[in-house]
Amino acid sequence: MKNAEGLIKRFTPNGFPPPIGAFSHGVLVPLPGADMLFVTGQVAVDEHNNVVAPNDAGKQAEAVFERIGKILAEAGFGFRDVVKAQIFLTNIKDFSAVSQVRNKHFAESRPAGTLLEVSKLVREGCCVEIEVIAIRLHLD
Repeated sequence: MKNAEGLIKRFTPNGFPPPIGAFSHGVLVPLPGADMLFVTGQVAVDEHNNVVAPNDAGKQAEAVFERIGKILAEAGFGFRDVVKAQIFLTNIKDFSAVSQVRNKHFAESRPAGTLLEVSKLVREGCCVEIEVIAIRLHLD
């Protein structure tokens, strides 16, 4: 079995703060017949790692989807390629506001999804975290 390490690509788009710790914002895994992109859970922070719109789930969802869009684009993907999304909320009552934003970005791809309420996220003031998996088939 070959070691795929040399084939795997990791992404941190321009304007993102460098990861704190051993993770990548996006990991592209080439497979026979397809490429898969795994996007780390994103929270609403700006380029200086400051929380965007503290405790406002709707505005944070917009900021998170903007971040995810940049990671997808950096790897040559788009929202149409997303096949799985996991959304974490600190208050399930924010479902409606976040769902409106999700539906706008996933209208075409309609990915499998999970939405969970969690007690806390990595940054104080963050109330939404979203991670996705995207796939691009090679139909040649």
